Amino acid sequence: MIYRQTLATALLLAVMGTPAVAQTAAKKPAAAAAAAAAKPAAGGDLVSQAQFDLILKERMGQGQPDSPELRAALRDELTNRELFLRAAKAKGMDRDATMKTQMQVASESILIRAYIGDFLGANPVGDDVLKKEYETIKAGLGDKEYRARHILVEKKEDADALIKQLQGGAKFDDLAKANSKDPGSKDNGGDLDWAVPSNYVKPFADALVALQKGKYTPQPVQSPFGYHIIQLDDVRDAKVPSFDEVKPQLAQRLQGQVVEKHLAELRAKAGIK
Repeated sequence: MIYRQTLATALLLAVMGTPAVAQTAAKKPAAAAAAAAAKPAAGGDLVSQAQFDLILKERMGQGQPDSPELRAALRDELTNRELFLRAAKAKGMDRDATMKTQMQVASESILIRAYIGDFLGANPVGDDVLKKEYETIKAGLGDKEYRARHILVEKKEDADALIKQLQGGAKFDDLAKANSKDPGSKDNGGDLDWAVPSNYVKPFADALVALQKGKYTPQPVQSPFGYHIIQLDDVRDAKVPSFDEVKPQLAQRLQGQVVEKHLAELRAKAGIK
């Protein structure tokens, strides 16, 4: 499954990559967060307890178990970060106009991720919707996979000449290596590996499923890419992944559509076409 990654989808992926940060930012009152951030952690070190707790929660959300070793490493990492930050401020880098803009963009990105995370939480994609999408995609794939090879050329007369060579006993893979314009399959004798017909453009797919095993198209097949000579090597039952195997990808795809729709609504309200 392929889908176009737009701005909204990219933002969605950022949200899913940092769930703990998004949820915390969305729920914590601003005044309480500011006060906690300013409070040093116990022990008088340079790391605020709020910052430490936030990053620790994020690491644990990524699968790292809480342990004295993790806490020590994290505190050391944040201490080094604070020292670099102080050094940068001492040089006045935080007052540079370009740097201020970059910092503003980073701050706004966090807020956007939090908003999208909150929106998706209030507008979840249910299993019934995911299963319906799965069945639709599954039906479109069909129940057979085909292993084909092809020779792609620019002109019909070139394809006609190659078909005559095949009829004269020439080997398909040799002709593909010498003549095909498809860089992805040329060196493999035109082999396209196993695929369902929907992977190909319609003229190619229609010609492929009409072939008998071991046969090639007696006439060139025209597509937007040029002229093809197609040979069917084998056919087998399609191996379709189960719903549970593809559920995360389906959820990501449909959540992207939810965000895209909401973004369109926001643009319309703002009078942006």
